[in-house]
Amino acid sequence: MNRPSPFISTALTDAGAPLYRQLYDRIRAAIAAGTLGPGDRLPSARALAKELGVARGTVELGYSLLASEGFLVARGQAGTVVNPALQLATSSLAPPTETPPAQEAPDLLWRPQELLPFQMGVPAMDAFPRKIWARLGARYLRGMRPADLDYPPPHGLPALRSAIASYLQVARGIDCAAHQVFVTSGWRHSLLHVAHTLLRPGGHGWVEDPGYPPARQILRQFGIEPVAVTVDAQGINVEQGVSRAPDAQVAVVTPAHQSPLSVSMSLPRRQALLDWAARHDAWIVEDDYDGEYRYASRPLPALASLDRNGRVLYAGTFSKVLYPGIRLAYLVVPAAQVAAFERTGRALFAASTPTMTQALVADFIAEGHFARHIQRMRRLYAERRAATIAALERGLAGRLRVQPAPGGMHLVLRLPGDCTDRPLADQLLAEGFAVQPLSRWRAGDSGESALLMSFTNCASAEQAQRLGALIRQAL
Repeated sequence: MNRPSPFISTALTDAGAPLYRQLYDRIRAAIAAGTLGPGDRLPSARALAKELGVARGTVELGYSLLASEGFLVARGQAGTVVNPALQLATSSLAPPTETPPAQEAPDLLWRPQELLPFQMGVPAMDAFPRKIWARLGARYLRGMRPADLDYPPPHGLPALRSAIASYLQVARGIDCAAHQVFVTSGWRHSLLHVAHTLLRPGGHGWVEDPGYPPARQILRQFGIEPVAVTVDAQGINVEQGVSRAPDAQVAVVTPAHQSPLSVSMSLPRRQALLDWAARHDAWIVEDDYDGEYRYASRPLPALASLDRNGRVLYAGTFSKVLYPGIRLAYLVVPAAQVAAFERTGRALFAASTPTMTQALVADFIAEGHFARHIQRMRRLYAERRAATIAALERGLAGRLRVQPAPGGMHLVLRLPGDCTDRPLADQLLAEGFAVQPLSRWRAGDSGESALLMSFTNCASAEQAQRLGALIRQAL
């Protein structure tokens, strides 16, 4: 028998309602909140009575009262469970569908508590090669040595750093060595590592507008004021950035597929950005979160591959190409800055990701599984992208047209000028669709309205068509 859950086993009080009534109220509240779900098993009366320090009859009385009202069902030797028939009946007791808080931090990127269709930043979970991953994991566990139980190396497992460097040289055109690769636990970790190593509190940093909200949040927390620079069809407007903050310390950009508009930074803009950084001793953080996924042509080379002055720090992640829960990313730094990053890493960011996770990814890359997985996902995403667009437009019935970008993992659906995206996104969330309003990605309040929706983790054309119909009805 498992130990009783904390919300049940917390001691009852002597004052107030009778003990059996306190237990009744506690269990009913847990069912209403969803902490106890239909079919969940409760502790036996004897075990719970011992845990709470009350008479067994007190627990039995509370259970019987709940059973008489239909909340619990006694199943003999199988124990007492929450009534499975409450799947629908408890909807009146449960809290309403979660919606974003009305007064939220300006740069907080809200996410639902559970995975929902069209949720941003989620790869195809159903297509992850679980059998290969399990085989690699089992092999690692069988071969573990005492040294593998120690803390991981502060800058990342050498095998993983080498595998990442080799992959980037071939796939992204980045000329780097293993010692330039620093393993991190995610994008935030990578940007914080850059800030603590190269930046100083005070001054300014360029961010894309619209752009990834956590970039603004992290810069502000470090003491750097983000300067919003407009994104157009060619990417970030470098001339505007120079006019607004020529002395900025850093520019945080997404050149391959701008986040969230999915446009690719043109070559003239890339060269202008690199020239600005070289002239002003500024830094460029290239967030290449989904650069592998381009459907109209070959993936574009990374901005870092054009850097001849050592001003670009390249940030990649495995969350978008493997699965979010892996919490594994990496940062490639210019050769001249390796020693500085090593000092900062040892002091602030050491041992951030488990050795086993790093070892599995290193083997996954070295044995060719990673490259094959990327190729399969590129084909799959191209199919899902086309199917999602077609189904959405059937549901929209000609009211709106989806403008497909040449790459990326999501779609942008631009709304009419009289439609505000946030209320519409909240309305769709209540229907179970986790689309995001473009306005949440803007630094200011002005700009066109649009909805952002991922297609990578949605294999159902019916869901896409229903989403299109709901949007059409709301317009």
